[in-house]
Amino acid sequence: MKAYLLNGSPRKNWNTHKLLMEAERGLQEMGVETEMIHLYDLKYTDCRSCFACKVKGSKTNGVCAVRDDLRPVLEKLHEADIVVIGSPIYYNHLTGEVESLITRMLFPTVLYEKDMQNEILNPIRKNCALIITSQVPKVYLDRGYNQPFETAAAVISDQFGPCETLYAADTYQFDDYSKYQAGVFDLEHKIYQRDVMFPKYLQQAYELGKRLAQK
Repeated sequence: MKAYLLNGSPRKNWNTHKLLMEAERGLQEMGVETEMIHLYDLKYTDCRSCFACKVKGSKTNGVCAVRDDLRPVLEKLHEADIVVIGSPIYYNHLTGEVESLITRMLFPTVLYEKDMQNEILNPIRKNCALIITSQVPKVYLDRGYNQPFETAAAVISDQFGPCETLYAADTYQFDDYSKYQAGVFDLEHKIYQRDVMFPKYLQQAYELGKRLAQK
């Protein structure tokens, strides 16, 4: 089996990336071959509305036709067994890189036909996960703040393969809070989140990786 993990955060070795690395460790322990891809290292755009994927007799076979840094990644995801996408929340959204990835990953797999299904364009079903990090407390996520991300997971489930979600809430954001205009945060609470709660999220990510392999 082959799994691709996509880091949609610009910060390497920070919250989102660390969770992805733990998911990767779980996958590797189950014998899955893995590759980590940092989206911010690539140069690409969102969908360009060229509709090459909708042309009759199109040779794209469900992969976006635009030739940029994302194209080889999309080809890999099309053939993958497992796909794990990680993103922080920016202004109630996934990062722009992840939003663009999902659009270009999914849009070419469906046709503008009545049944919206086509065996050639729809990729082989794979197991997916969406890992979300946020400084928002868990109580807000539970009250509906997570709805846009659950919707994204549902769309991935419909068009690519069953997609789980994992949330790491109330994360530690800065190396040194005293350097930033961030007085709204209680530093002792944030340290507790970093030292006590985040390790629990890391364990959940590790277990997620193993679970995806077992499926």
